[in-house]
Amino acid sequence: MSKIIVLGAGMVGSAMAIDLAGKHDVTLTDKDINVLNKVKKKFSGLEISQLDVTVKSDLQNAISKFDMVVCAVPGFLGYQTMQYIIEAGKDVVDISFFPENALELDDLAKKHNVTAIVDCGVAPGMGNILLGYHNENIKISNFLCLVGGLPKIRKWPFEYKAPFSPVDVIEEYTRPARYVENGELIVKEALSDSEYYDFDGIGTLEAFNSDGLRSLIYTMPDIPNMKEKTLRYPGHIEYIKILKSSGFFNKQPVEINGNLISPIDFTNKILFNEWKLGENEEEFTVMRIIIEGENDKGEKVEVRYDLYDTYDKNSGTSSMARTTGYTATAVTNMILDGYFNKKGVFPPELVGKHEKCYEYVLNYLEERNVIYKKTEKII
Repeated sequence: MSKIIVLGAGMVGSAMAIDLAGKHDVTLTDKDINVLNKVKKKFSGLEISQLDVTVKSDLQNAISKFDMVVCAVPGFLGYQTMQYIIEAGKDVVDISFFPENALELDDLAKKHNVTAIVDCGVAPGMGNILLGYHNENIKISNFLCLVGGLPKIRKWPFEYKAPFSPVDVIEEYTRPARYVENGELIVKEALSDSEYYDFDGIGTLEAFNSDGLRSLIYTMPDIPNMKEKTLRYPGHIEYIKILKSSGFFNKQPVEINGNLISPIDFTNKILFNEWKLGENEEEFTVMRIIIEGENDKGEKVEVRYDLYDTYDKNSGTSSMARTTGYTATAVTNMILDGYFNKKGVFPPELVGKHEKCYEYVLNYLEERNVIYKKTEKII
């Protein structure tokens, strides 16, 4: 049994802590003691501890007695928190999806003899693991990842609920989207190039460009075409574009009755209630990965993975927490079980390239009924 500390007691962080507590000694931390107490009430097998990760000395002191750190803090805190963890010499699995380039911490991780796996969620995360594995045995020409988390009950106008803070969702809608086309890096406005896809049991969803490739741009330069798109119910994008074009996502404060108010802070406050996922509200995660390339026989092949996962009524765990969190807990256990011990910062594709790691994660998820259906055909 290992000692694990989980930073961040949000929907995904708490689900990861509960999952890990089935096998390990786990402490869950958060700045908000009320959030911690709520999780403790749900699952008494956890230790809880109030912690502000922005205070370096407090963070490093808190993690000093643990074998592994799992980081689920908000994205804007992620990079600094990761740096503090690495400097403390602790192995870490991270799902904070911070905007900075995690590979810039690689030298620091090697210096402190640390294994750091970043972007370890569903997408980025599991999609990278699948791509990394197939990149070892197929000469890949095209990679497409379609992914989204949506409520089962559609409520006008947005028909969307967020399992995490709206400010992190808005980041998806404002951060320029990067993809690779014919070997060239293309940068487009987020929400661009919308198109429709049909999914069994769901119907038609709308996909748009988002900045989900992240590390793949740097680690898989041999793949000429790579794209990630976010999925929403049709119509959602148009409403978001209206807000964006009208200035509701601007950060520059405006004066209202003598008070300076940031439009994005105002929008975040309003959308928090509109997008807040109810504690027992049913939602689902849908993902489709399409990999095309040439096998060692010279045949053109298509490998496809489909995921459809729903809210778990028995445990009260959201699908997004399951698909994101259990990928990270799979990798955490994989490291502790000795399947991956390289030192440095590793995005998931550099883990998935190892067949035993790929199989370990898929098997771990399948045990929790998070199932990626794989089909392969000659094209």
